[in-house]
Amino acid sequence: MIELNKISYYFDEQKVLDSISFTIQKGEKVALLGCNGSGKSTLLRIIAGLYFAKEGTCKVLGKELNKKSVDKEFRKAVGILFQNPESMIFNPSVKDEIAFSLREFDFDNIQKRVLKIAKSFEIEHLLPKNPLNLSGGEKQKIMLASILVYEPKLLLLDEPTASVDPRTSGWIIDMLLELDKTIILATHDLALAYEVCQRAIVLDENHKVIYDGDMEVLFEDIETLIKANLIHKHKHKHKSFFHSHYHKHF
Repeated sequence: MIELNKISYYFDEQKVLDSISFTIQKGEKVALLGCNGSGKSTLLRIIAGLYFAKEGTCKVLGKELNKKSVDKEFRKAVGILFQNPESMIFNPSVKDEIAFSLREFDFDNIQKRVLKIAKSFEIEHLLPKNPLNLSGGEKQKIMLASILVYEPKLLLLDEPTASVDPRTSGWIIDMLLELDKTIILATHDLALAYEVCQRAIVLDENHKVIYDGDMEVLFEDIETLIKANLIHKHKHKHKSFFHSHYHKHF
């Protein structure tokens, strides 16, 4: 479903992705792990056809991505959720926000589809409200609904639980586990990645892939986790004494 071959990307003269290569098969749920600034968000945007690689090739759903190949059909097949849900909101009501993509992609029975997903997400009561006036968790649910309502084949998620409360975070995890879709989940949250995904691709601070494999194996690979800045060491006070040890970001 996804084939990346030596992808590199630059902002001005600064390299933010360095010769990235991997393949992802249909139905896989893959965690894209790395600390802030490692290139995760940029890589998701390349796979979504929002950016185009400066070097290398990116093939998604059978298409080598370029300005001509990223058409309406491709947009309908790939859904991307940004880290900040407010950056995606531009409609006056929740109902209009969810319905927008359905109109863009020429769906019929729009009202029925909006109500169906609103009920399944338990946000039916929010449909008449202005989404910008809602909580972070509610906004994230609305944006997920506005993507999943058009049933994309590939779902790209950028830190989906970063701005939500624990209850909504748990709801997102349960929802992702139940989804029968190909998912790439970009995060630095090892607990989230472990709950949802069996495979991990890890970017280091030099914007390179340093691990691609089983999530369980990664959790025992302290050297790789340290190199990717996914675990840290700091002091703890236990009653009258201090000690230090490594912590995974749970």
